[in-house]
Amino acid sequence: MTGERIYKGTAGIGDAVEGEALVAHDNFSARYDLDRIEGVFSRPGHKLFGESYVGKILILNIAKGGVATAWMLREMTDRNMGPVALILNAANPIMAQGAAFANLPLIDRFDVDITSVITTGERVAVDPSCATVKVV
Repeated sequence: MTGERIYKGTAGIGDAVEGEALVAHDNFSARYDLDRIEGVFSRPGHKLFGESYVGKILILNIAKGGVATAWMLREMTDRNMGPVALILNAANPIMAQGAAFANLPLIDRFDVDITSVITTGERVAVDPSCATVKVV
């Protein structure tokens, strides 16, 4: 037995990547939850408060927020201060546009609560072309 677990989403954009998961059953806004200069979750009420998201595959519940998300995600990735990918139970059109603008892989709409089947620290391979997340 390999120990690999594969989860299938409904939609994906971006390139295939691999990295360490940072997981919480909490919602996500680039504008209100992140300190994009320091690279940490900065909203005190967020379950990942104080955690660095830089270079991590973020696995969170639902996208929230407005149009500022697009330029914020792009600005973070341009400075190499962004996550490697976003994996969400549910994205919204603004988050999808932001991820595309930032060249940030994104997958959403799984048949399970993705935040309950993957834990922080696990290594995951993200393949948006197949809309799959594989724990390796």
